Amino acid sequence: MNKKTIEKYKKILEEKEKQITKDLEQIAEKNRHIKGDYKARFPHIGTHQDENANEIADYESLLSTEQNIEVDLVAIKKALERIEKGTYGVCEKCGKEINQKRLDAFPEANFCIDCEKNKKK
Repeated sequence: MNKKTIEKYKKILEEKEKQITKDLEQIAEKNRHIKGDYKARFPHIGTHQDENANEIADYESLLSTEQNIEVDLVAIKKALERIEKGTYGVCEKCGKEINQKRLDAFPEANFCIDCEKNKKK
């Protein structure tokens, strides 16, 4: 993969990282004790029993969303690290180049499509 193409993906990944971090900060706070970890904010709606039930339901939803966003953020950071190491676009399992159509759809991919399919079996 040439430098121009890698720079294109780096820019895409950096933009995704900014957006995802922004999204994450809207629903969670950085965990001061664990680097790179976030804690979903608990919503305080009110003191009535039905309001408490809504708080718990909302928190469960936020917690799930926060965890999914964190997983995406980690994948993006790892892809950016691979760019810095010069291993971006190479399948971590078989060592073959990852198809650019796959990277266009999922720039943080670390496996080629064949290895990804075999991983799920």
